[in-house]
Amino acid sequence: MRRDIMETEQTFTRGPILSTLLKFALPVLLALLLQAMYGAVDLQVVGKFGTAADISAVSTGSQIMQTVTIVITGLAMGITVLLGQKIGEDRPEEAGAAVGSGICLFLVVAVAATVALELAAPQLAMLMHAPADAFDGTVEYVRICSGGAVFIVAYNLLGSIFRGIGDSRVPLITVLIACILNIGGDLLLVGGFGLNVAGAAIATVFAQAMSVALSLLLIRGKHLAFILRRQDIRFDGAIIGRILKLGSPVALQDLLVNITFLVIIAIANSMGTIPSAGVGVAEKLCAFVMLVPSAYMQSMSAFVAQNIGAGLETRARRALLYGVLSSLMAGLLMGWAAFFHGDVLAGIFADDPAVIAAAWEYLKAYAIDCLLTSFLFCFVGFFNGCGKTLFVMAQGMVGALGVRLPVALLVSRAADSSLFHLGLATPASTVVQIFLCGIWYLRRSHRLNRLGLIRK
Repeated sequence: MRRDIMETEQTFTRGPILSTLLKFALPVLLALLLQAMYGAVDLQVVGKFGTAADISAVSTGSQIMQTVTIVITGLAMGITVLLGQKIGEDRPEEAGAAVGSGICLFLVVAVAATVALELAAPQLAMLMHAPADAFDGTVEYVRICSGGAVFIVAYNLLGSIFRGIGDSRVPLITVLIACILNIGGDLLLVGGFGLNVAGAAIATVFAQAMSVALSLLLIRGKHLAFILRRQDIRFDGAIIGRILKLGSPVALQDLLVNITFLVIIAIANSMGTIPSAGVGVAEKLCAFVMLVPSAYMQSMSAFVAQNIGAGLETRARRALLYGVLSSLMAGLLMGWAAFFHGDVLAGIFADDPAVIAAAWEYLKAYAIDCLLTSFLFCFVGFFNGCGKTLFVMAQGMVGALGVRLPVALLVSRAADSSLFHLGLATPASTVVQIFLCGIWYLRRSHRLNRLGLIRK
């Protein structure tokens, strides 16, 4: 297996575009699928052995932890883009320096995340309007998971490095092992020992730790496309500034976007335990429904970064077109399943008919977004790869704060509002963001054509 792992790096600057993109995106998709199973398995096992309050606690707590993960992933995008561009420019020493400074930066992030989550867990549960019977469980889940924040940071750092060098198979292998361990831990601690919320959190932390350990073991046997020396592992202000310049806008945008989703969950929590549990189940399903566009977004960033670094603008633009078309085919299937068979999907994670009905009602709105995100996520991946992360942040903030949040708040105040109406806030914001991305893309293309900077 080690020989196969050593040969998983690939260049995105030559060869067929679609097959190369798909070859890289498929392991990313499978890895995201397994990552989604972390929270999904927690929710499913707790749903089978616990109460509606336990489901709500795990759902709300995992949403808080997902917010932290999203911020870390956004910051790590800075390393993916910078590393990919340096590899595309054929500068392995500078690529290694970027990795070394990134290690130091994310060590600080890990410590800060651990301390902040431990201290602020009750306040976060309060902000989320966790139901009274699920409040203590939510705090417990967050505090246990915060002990594994260092593993969340380490995993995302390693993942950003692997994606930057064109390797999507190693993250898949490590997540597969971790997912198996998480399932076993849930069945043992929740089903066997009846630890419910605490058991789900402990199993998740243990699985993440094993994933990081395996990643470190495998990376030692790889032939890397960059040169990392001991002296590169230091706080280089210029490099860290570049990483933050690329990653911080993505992290901030992702944070604000997720906060608006947390507000939506808080609104559902205020409706009662059944709507809270229903939206919790629906959000777990949405993690699966949105897997394909999410995989394309990550893959597009790495693919475009290398080609932009090599000066292959036309190749990067063609990758965007192929990504949108292939993602849209999957979006049609996912949208159909969510809208017409959402009750069947919700039944995977819950037995309570009322919870299933609430989840399906919310999923019908998300079915519309399945089609729209095929465009938006590929656009975002393209602009990230180009290093235009400030624009990515801007369009995300417009969608989140200018559309999604106001629509959700307006719906919550309506006398006859439903979970379907609440869910419509998401596709409404996506439409606006696609429009902004399209305008920016056309303006950028016109400028590059005028300057004669596009070459094959």
